[in-house]
Amino acid sequence: MPRSLRGSRSPGRPAARCRARRRCSGTWPAATERDPHVTDFLSGGFGPFGWAVILATFLLAGFVKGVIGLGLPTVAVGLLATVMAPAHAAALLIVPSFVTNIWQLLAGPGVGALTRRLWPMMAAIAAGTVASAGLIAGATGRGPAGALGLALVAYAATGLAGLSLRVPARAEPWLSPLVGLATGLVTGATGVFVIPAVPYLQALNLGRDDLIQALGLSFTVSTVALAAGLAREGALPLAAGAASLVALAPALLGMAAGQWLRGRVSAQTFRRAFLVGLLLLGAHLAVRLWL
Repeated sequence: MPRSLRGSRSPGRPAARCRARRRCSGTWPAATERDPHVTDFLSGGFGPFGWAVILATFLLAGFVKGVIGLGLPTVAVGLLATVMAPAHAAALLIVPSFVTNIWQLLAGPGVGALTRRLWPMMAAIAAGTVASAGLIAGATGRGPAGALGLALVAYAATGLAGLSLRVPARAEPWLSPLVGLATGLVTGATGVFVIPAVPYLQALNLGRDDLIQALGLSFTVSTVALAAGLAREGALPLAAGAASLVALAPALLGMAAGQWLRGRVSAQTFRRAFLVGLLLLGAHLAVRLWL
């Protein structure tokens, strides 16, 4: 984590103890000896500038979600990954993502029918995310941010291409679990859960309200599974949960502002601008793999 985002240092568990075990209770798994700044994150020891970055990021991410119905985790993890490890960003995401997506999920009457229809996909998302969470939790160096960048580029490019895909009803029983598993694996590796779930759900020919709720269902399951996976890897300490709770306030404020603006701007124009920005952000992160 850059010096500008670090507050006071707090003592961590000696690195020698961490080498003896795969997980270290209360520390970032197997990373203490490689990441000298991890204890700052775990203790919530962000300086004023660090907190300003976090709160501004979730305000913007909530605003985007309020306007177009998605984008909070994508924007939050993408932006925070420019100043901290994607695993840290994913831990901060848990509470804002869960609350805002539950809000979105329960906004209409179709929850039961959608859950019955999509449960194989949701189960596969959960399994894939928990199984692969060790990738983001234990990775160091430029790889995680680069992988996140590639995922953002793929998502933005798919959206900008404007492809009109349709999934035949006969393919849904076997395709949904495969898409769910792929989404879970991407989530566990990058902390972003839009690929390939969002294009797939858009291809199911759902009504507008049902699509918004289906996205909320998918994102809620992904958030819970990511939290479970990070906790399983010892990568979701109490300090991270407290910081995530603080980030909820700007996320809700931004979401309310975005919903207010939704009827006053062209959602299509805003979405295109969002995707272009996401494409540039993803490219910036992906370039780190080779620099």
